[in-house]
Amino acid sequence: MTVAQWKGSLPSILFLVSLASSCSRVITTQTAQGKKQNDSDQQIQAVENPELRKQIEQIAAAAKGRVGMAAVVFETGETVSLNPHDHFPMQSVYKLPIGMAVVKQVDAGKIKLDQKVSVTKKDFVRAGQHSPIRDKYPNGTEITVNELLRYAIAESDGTASDVLMKLAGGPGEIQSYLSELKITDLTVLNTEKEIGQDWETQYRNWASPEAAVALLRALHERQGLSESAHDLLLKFMIESTPGPKRLKGRLPTGTIVAHKTGTSGTENGITAATNDIGIITLPNGKHLAIAVFVSDSPADEATREGVIAKITKAVWEKLGSPR
Repeated sequence: MTVAQWKGSLPSILFLVSLASSCSRVITTQTAQGKKQNDSDQQIQAVENPELRKQIEQIAAAAKGRVGMAAVVFETGETVSLNPHDHFPMQSVYKLPIGMAVVKQVDAGKIKLDQKVSVTKKDFVRAGQHSPIRDKYPNGTEITVNELLRYAIAESDGTASDVLMKLAGGPGEIQSYLSELKITDLTVLNTEKEIGQDWETQYRNWASPEAAVALLRALHERQGLSESAHDLLLKFMIESTPGPKRLKGRLPTGTIVAHKTGTSGTENGITAATNDIGIITLPNGKHLAIAVFVSDSPADEATREGVIAKITKAVWEKLGSPR
């Protein structure tokens, strides 16, 4: 069975626009309509927005660590960013590029969604790492690729992610896939089990906020992916249960948020990673991609998640207003 046989029902409007980038600058773009009502040509002009920049910096200060974010409205090019090129440990955010690399191979006929894969005790991530598969099947099991993807994306299962990475050919294949997308500032080097082995390994699996948004753009625009692959991954991202107080935390009830979180442990009072990236459907039907990374923070979980939620709400209010 191929991805083409797994049709989703998620509508997407694809418009190719240029992602405007900035380093520690926050900019927005305004669309100028032609004088004639029937003139469909639009011009996008970048303008600075110091008020939003100041607001985001004030929110980020509560984390007392490193905060980076980037956001763009795909259809208009409106964008905002803070420390967009800095490197942040991804933790489970990296399950998204792994999942994308797997469905790319499904599209190519190398993997089938309904093929069963053996998951043994040796595949289980370490105690303390999140794995519903390990907890449900302590002696191992056989499970379809489709279910592995659901566990990895919707439930952030570390065992599922490691099995998928192995199925795809290892970290080298994931990096080759990212290279095809021309995404350079996102590095997948280790399994979840390896990341859980010591504190420093997580920092070798990093992304910049700008690269995370570029990854979301690649998914949204189906770059190298079939429509069914796109729909399947977005379905699991929308169903994702971790992190309800992050990107989704302060948005109106019922807002469609397709996202992937990432969370580290805490050592000596410092939490290395509290992250969330995703595509938010705006009230006007357009799509906001946003990535927020909170790293090396001594703040408690409520504060770290609150920073992500407040930044997202500020961007939503500025870029998500009807136009």
